[in-house]
Formats: sequence, structure tokens, C-alpha cells
Amino acid sequence: MVTVALPDTWVYALRLPHDPRAARVARTTVRAVLNGHGMAEVLEAVELLTSELVTNAYMHARGPASLRLTALGEGRLRVGVWDRHPYIPAPFARPPGDRVPPASVGGVGGRGLFLVQEFADAWGGWSLGDGLLDRGAGKLLWFEVCGRR
Repeated sequence: MVTVALPDTWVYALRLPHDPRAARVARTTVRAVLNGHGMAEVLEAVELLTSELVTNAYMHARGPASLRLTALGEGRLRVGVWDRHPYIPAPFARPPGDRVPPASVGGVGGRGLFLVQEFADAWGGWSLGDGLLDRGAGKLLWFEVCGRR
């Protein structure tokens, strides 16, 4: 009998249409992938943060978005969300040690990205160009979480 061992590193990518249901599709995908790879210990945080990033992509960018889940080994997972809007919001535009303040109590928004700095171990963002020749390449926001070590 042959025993199959799952690889420690892997990548899943999903193209998401500009649709209000995209965040739900992303959460369902995250749940299936992480459960399938035995990463249930980070599932809730990854689901929450992925939902936030995909929702923001739908709300602030026109056109599709992409989700990429990458296992980096040793229990580390990187999640990236690409969209066509070039603006990189805080906390992604700041170094991880530079904290953004929580949203005001009466504020309507601004809580979601604050969650990134509370639940992610690392995060960042890259502008992919918004110049005349860049054709609105947008941005990539990412975060990492660490599970078992």
C-alpha cells in the first residue's frame, strides 16, 4: 500500500467577477481549501480577512478581482487579493509595526482593514501601476497567518 503525503507548499487561485456574491464565494473556497489541507486552526481569521479584502475590491474597484492562497510551508499561509483600483489603503500602505487607529464608535466603515493588523502576522500591498501605459493594472493586497509550527 502506498501512502500519499500532502505537500507542505501549494497554491490555489480563483478569479472573482465584480459581483456582490464574490465574498461568499471566496469564503467558501477558503473553507474548502484550508479544511482540505488540515489548516482549520487559521480558518476563522483567514475567512474573515479574505471576506474583508474581497468585499473592498467589489466596493471600490470596477471589474473582476482575484484571490490567491499560498501555503509557504511550516504552517504559514499567504492570501492575496488583486483588484483594478490602484489605491493601497492603510494598514497595507504602512509598515506592519505602524498601527492604524480603530474606527470611531459611530463610524459606518473602517473596521475591516483594522482587523488585518489584529489577526494577520504580516501584510502588505503593491501598486501594479495606474499610469497611462499601465492600463489600470491595479493593486495586490496580501496578508499572512501562521498556523502550526
